[in-house]
Amino acid sequence: MARRVHIKDHHAEARLFARRAGLAALAATLALGAVAARLVQLQVLDHERYSTLSRENRVRLVPLPPPRGLIFDRNGVPVAENRPAYRLELVPEEITDLEGTLARLARIVDLRPLDIERFRALAARKPPFEAIPLRLRLSEAEAARFAVHRHEFPGVDITVRPARRYPAGPLLAHVLGYVARIDADDLEALDPVQYRGTSHVGKLGIERAYEPALHGQVGMQQVEVNAQGRALRVLERTPPRPGRSLWLSIDLRLQRVAQDALGEANGAVVAIDPRTGEVLALVSAPAYDPNLFVDGIDPDTYRALAHDPDRPLFNRALRGRYPPGSTIKPFMALAGLEYELIGPHTTRYCPGWFMLPIGERRYRDWKRDGHGVTDLRKAIAESCDVYFYDLAVRLGIDRIHGFLARFGFGAGTGLDVAEEAAGLLPSRAWKRRARGQPWFPGETVITGIGQGYLLVTPMELAAATATLATRGRRQRPHLVRAMAEPGAPPHPLAFAPVEPVRLARPDRWEAVVHAMEAVVHGRHGTARGIADAPYRIAGKTGTAQVFGLAEDQEYDPQTLAERLRDHALFIAFAPADAPRIAVAVIVENGGSGGAVAAPVARKVMDAWLLRDRAAQEEAGRGGGA
Repeated sequence: MARRVHIKDHHAEARLFARRAGLAALAATLALGAVAARLVQLQVLDHERYSTLSRENRVRLVPLPPPRGLIFDRNGVPVAENRPAYRLELVPEEITDLEGTLARLARIVDLRPLDIERFRALAARKPPFEAIPLRLRLSEAEAARFAVHRHEFPGVDITVRPARRYPAGPLLAHVLGYVARIDADDLEALDPVQYRGTSHVGKLGIERAYEPALHGQVGMQQVEVNAQGRALRVLERTPPRPGRSLWLSIDLRLQRVAQDALGEANGAVVAIDPRTGEVLALVSAPAYDPNLFVDGIDPDTYRALAHDPDRPLFNRALRGRYPPGSTIKPFMALAGLEYELIGPHTTRYCPGWFMLPIGERRYRDWKRDGHGVTDLRKAIAESCDVYFYDLAVRLGIDRIHGFLARFGFGAGTGLDVAEEAAGLLPSRAWKRRARGQPWFPGETVITGIGQGYLLVTPMELAAATATLATRGRRQRPHLVRAMAEPGAPPHPLAFAPVEPVRLARPDRWEAVVHAMEAVVHGRHGTARGIADAPYRIAGKTGTAQVFGLAEDQEYDPQTLAERLRDHALFIAFAPADAPRIAVAVIVENGGSGGAVAAPVARKVMDAWLLRDRAAQEEAGRGGGA
């Protein structure tokens, strides 16, 4: 009988099936577990996120930029205000054909390439659901034309937003600065939350220095929109907090007087209340209209301003660095008194030239025949160069540097705007570091009359003059005197005083002040042309060379190009015994400080000190009429 053969192994098949069934069950369990985990994530863990996304299909979160704080002069006259303006805005995510939309918009409103370029830059850095401004200030005619075609432009709308305006125009350009559209560099530095929906930021001057206070806090509102992106209703609103308002120390009327006094000349005028450090006037001429920059200045206009040889964009009052000329002599005299190298009655014979003990060069006096026997009063009143050549050599550059530094020369004043530059107060160490050379005795000689490497800014010179006026008490100059929260009265700002200048003997101040009075009221004073003021003025004229002269070369302003003529300077404070104003004037290429700069200062001091008298006279004339 044949042997029986088993073809199938039922036990092996059963084991294989069981393994496969187990693997299938495991895979199914893992898949179900993954689905369950995803459901838990969607329904529990990410519920709030997806719920929010769902709401955003019909709700738009719209930032509410805060109204910018206003700026007033010291008398409450508005100098930076907000005016309503039509603004054209686009929401990129609601526009399917951006290029076509821009092209069609250009046929309705005037779009410059600059507008489109700035729009693209902002759109690249902001969320697509946020409205981006395309044009900041539409005319009424443009707004009306767009309104007719509004239905053709989903995602495009006109809003009414406040726009910055500077009523005084160029008069306060170098004080206020301006706001301008936010650019890519600004976006890197600004808080993206606080500046959502904001299109402008302070660029220069007060607008930049006080940007955090002026800007305010952004608000938000939830708006229900339809499928075309049109707002239907406001669901929730958090109002913005307006920026704080500022009151300047600047007197707008005095500012105009100073500007008019300069006339067509280039230069700067700075007036300070020496008792408080408040800057009463700050003029840099020529200037520019800051309103040009608010909505974006066109390239041709900016190019014309930037390449103007008179440099209207340059703030001479804060950044111009000039040789102080003879206006440095009162400070040199104080140094000589303090180090007891001279006394009020110490004399020096002036033959019209000075020579170092070793050397053959003659350093000439401005008066060719000299001043003869000269004491401190005469040296300052008649501006004797030889007297101060000799004093500078006896002091030496180290003591000159140390003493002038106590008045803030070479260091800036700490003014409450960022644009201020520091002058240059030379020393041995500075020259070695900057020029790689030793200090030479002849450089000390000319430093004594405010020439050579010594440079000052008009603001530094005014602040130092204010220190002289107060006999050493220094106040930090500032342009803002008060600030107000929205809806609240203004409160004054406090600025810490600066380290005072102390002299061993107080009568040394008076010796120099009396000599400065002789500059104006003395018989031979270099500023006697303004001596008819009804108050006492302590002043000092200055003439600063623009280029150096050889020893035997004569200076003839009639044969020089205007830009090579000497700068005219004048510093003063009044009334001399109880000063209420200190002034520094620089007239570029003006020539004589006494003939050109002093009358400018006189007009400024008259306008400030005699304003009550003028008001009374005006009231009297009005009453008589």
